[in-house]
Amino acid sequence: MTIPTPAHMVPSPEDKFSFGLWTVAYGGRDPFGEPTRADMDPVYALERLAGLGAYGVNFHDDDLVPFGSDDSTRTAIIERWKKGLAETGLAVTTATTNLFGHPVFKDGGFTSNDRDVRRFALRKVMRNIDLAAELGAKVYVCWGGREGAESGAAKDVAAALDRYREAFDLLGEFVTDKGYDMTFAIEPKPNEPRGDILLPTIGHALAFIETLDRSDLVGVNPEIGHEEMAGLNAAHGYAQAMWQGKLFHIDLNGQSGPRYDQDFRFGAGNARGAFWVVDTLLAGGYDGPVHFDFKTPRTEDDEGVWTAAKACMTNYLILREKALGFRADPDVQAALEAARVPELAIATLAEGEGWADLEQAEMGDPDVLGARGMAFEHLDQLALEHLYGVRGA
Repeated sequence: MTIPTPAHMVPSPEDKFSFGLWTVAYGGRDPFGEPTRADMDPVYALERLAGLGAYGVNFHDDDLVPFGSDDSTRTAIIERWKKGLAETGLAVTTATTNLFGHPVFKDGGFTSNDRDVRRFALRKVMRNIDLAAELGAKVYVCWGGREGAESGAAKDVAAALDRYREAFDLLGEFVTDKGYDMTFAIEPKPNEPRGDILLPTIGHALAFIETLDRSDLVGVNPEIGHEEMAGLNAAHGYAQAMWQGKLFHIDLNGQSGPRYDQDFRFGAGNARGAFWVVDTLLAGGYDGPVHFDFKTPRTEDDEGVWTAAKACMTNYLILREKALGFRADPDVQAALEAARVPELAIATLAEGEGWADLEQAEMGDPDVLGARGMAFEHLDQLALEHLYGVRGA
């Protein structure tokens, strides 16, 4: 017996769900095995995504146009792609450049020790920014997957960061001079494929952005899996990025702890962490594309790809409903009060009070204060009961 999906759990373009071409077109190749699925036609990917209720699509330049294609081939591919976008109604929400696949990028793109490679990488990015702007993309994602090292002496980190900054300053000038309505989003990752990748976490990226000439044009594109690979709390990272006005785009997927980059469908892996990410995005008012950066396991055939893609969207809708139900629950609201969570929003110093006033103020008894329970366990248990589906509608 098939149970019908409730109408509010059916994805629609209003949900702003998007997928990268590289996600659904992943053929199953890994370091130990050849692909288990055939190459995917990009227009076929558009048709299937639109049929599932997706809103948008993202692409690396090489996802769409094979590396090294001549101009006539490139033009024909792009024109066919544009026709597919028009027919399906999908939006191009972001774009990015592959600076990791070809052997020329074995030591990175923007931070390669080889100056000629750095110049080639910048030209490759500029060319695809032109295409991204033509297709209406508003965000350009930058993942420096090869910007790093395996050994200490191989990379002068300070010089590499100088070159990284130089690249972003030049690209900021490029989009400004061209009049493009486009921002950049750095995607942090701690390791894989390089042993250690530069700008490995959200915090590293946020600090780096502050050094740029046009820092207002650059934010972050955090990925759940990448933060959890570093042993970090992804929801906390998303919250800080929003707090600093720098959450320009998001990548959602599943991960089971600090392992290799698993790229499970969203909601698989750390389900509790996924719940808090959705809750954080809702609380922070994030209204950009909800992008899924996942890979279907190599055990699946073509239909398995679309089962997994649909599941990413369905799981987000499920967790969104659970997070909203959690916040609306009167028991939860009472538990939040008991845990003094609203009190954290009150300034520690009274209006007009300074350090000298605080120095003279009467303090509470630390033993009495230390004896107060915080009631966090009850609050967290209520969250788990919502996640497990035993509370709420």
